[in-house]
Amino acid sequence: MNKTLRLSFSLKNTYRVNGFLYSLKQIPLLKRLLPQSLYRVTGLKIFANILSVFWEILSAFLGKLLYFAVMIYGAASLYDGLPEREVFLHLFLFLTLIGSFMNTGMFNPTKDKYYAMILLRMDARAYTLVNYGYLLVKTVIGFLPFTVLFGIDHGVPLWLCLMLPFSVIGMKLCAAAISLSRYTLKGKGYNENKFSRYMMGAVVLLLAAAYAPPAFGLVLPSAVPTVLFAASIPLGLLSLRYLINFRDYRAVNQELLAGLTNQMDASAGTQIIKKANEDKIAADASISSRRKGFEYLNELFIKRHRKILWSSSKKLSYAAAVVSAGVLLLLFLKPEVRSPVNMMVRTALPYFVFLMYAVNRGTLFTQALFMNCDHSLLTYSFYKRPAFILRLFRIRLREIMKINAVPALVIGGGLALILFASGGTEDLLTYPVLIVSILFLSLFFSIHYLTLYYLLQPYNAGTEVRSGTYRIIMTVTYLVCFYCMQLRLPVLMFGLMTIVFCLIYGVVACFLIYRLAPKTFRIRT
Repeated sequence: MNKTLRLSFSLKNTYRVNGFLYSLKQIPLLKRLLPQSLYRVTGLKIFANILSVFWEILSAFLGKLLYFAVMIYGAASLYDGLPEREVFLHLFLFLTLIGSFMNTGMFNPTKDKYYAMILLRMDARAYTLVNYGYLLVKTVIGFLPFTVLFGIDHGVPLWLCLMLPFSVIGMKLCAAAISLSRYTLKGKGYNENKFSRYMMGAVVLLLAAAYAPPAFGLVLPSAVPTVLFAASIPLGLLSLRYLINFRDYRAVNQELLAGLTNQMDASAGTQIIKKANEDKIAADASISSRRKGFEYLNELFIKRHRKILWSSSKKLSYAAAVVSAGVLLLLFLKPEVRSPVNMMVRTALPYFVFLMYAVNRGTLFTQALFMNCDHSLLTYSFYKRPAFILRLFRIRLREIMKINAVPALVIGGGLALILFASGGTEDLLTYPVLIVSILFLSLFFSIHYLTLYYLLQPYNAGTEVRSGTYRIIMTVTYLVCFYCMQLRLPVLMFGLMTIVFCLIYGVVACFLIYRLAPKTFRIRT
């Protein structure tokens, strides 16, 4: 057991270290300074190992902190007048039920699993159980300080706060056992990165059960979550026995990892991804276009990939419409919440910088472009002429703006209606600025993703991000968007700033694409 854990951790750490060193080599400012024998430099490898260990420790706590701060503490602060302990336990129960299936750890296809069990032929049962056990221990350690800190702050007894992390583990074990038993009965495995419509429906219902009843003054009595949390521990122990006795881990993992890109063989990985997307790409020979040149190429691409490109946009639009309708219903049924909601909408527009960053489909669009179009056309020299690149960039920017504009308009329109229904504002210009600013935020991220794609082209043949500069810029983008959530600015001021910045950014992007993309827009090895 110890040997398996040591080998698996060494494998994961080696992959992280090599990935970090490769990313350093891709940064333009460092590319010329770093030697070709980068992977043999002892000092850099030690530094990379330290960063890897630091990230392993940080990852145990950072996600849990954000989870409690936003999903529980932040949400609970909106339910004034309700008992804090009941609200905390109510939210934590339903969110834990969701997480037990959505974040199992056992059914997450990762490269270290592929390398260990498929390429290196390690014992699948031993590898799975040891790594899953390590994940459970890491989960308990990560949850414990925050269940105590936030739980006591909400009036939860210390003994219950100490029990909650083990209850989380119990539910995860039950979910894993159910998934494995389903494989035994039906021969069909579970992939936590690919949810069926039934699973997504269950998640939506559980989210509604978590957040909707407290808005109407209804929460579960504290005794109900306490009993369920206590019962999950012995049930988890029974499930653990089932997991230990299960024998078909290799078959389960072979099915789970079948769609994972084989980075050791880029061409095979590319074929796997293409095959997985075949059912989403229209192969109808009757699809045609009357346009010419790059407009012809773009229209054929959009028509054949409509299901991939527009599916998530439509789902986000429906979700935004449902949430907006729910808030409007709440304002109608509980007039006393109109004043705080009105104040929040009038000052919390910076929050939507992070929201629009999260819902933007720029990465999906650029991945589809590279895999099913540019990966082949970049082998032709004419495709990299400055005038041609800029022309196609503008055409594609128009299309990605259309895709992202639909949910943006629904969100902006919903906010304007909520502002009006909650008491409105004396400045009528606020309503159109609110809608337009959300739209321009969406347009900004559309420009941002496509510009980075042309200037850095981060994907290799398997559509993996292999550019260190791209990772750094996306990390900085995330941090800036997260920081914007701390701002409190009036709608009119922030909206006008957003519109002006987006227009300037679009002009600068076109200039950079024309001057730099002919050299940077290439196939990455």
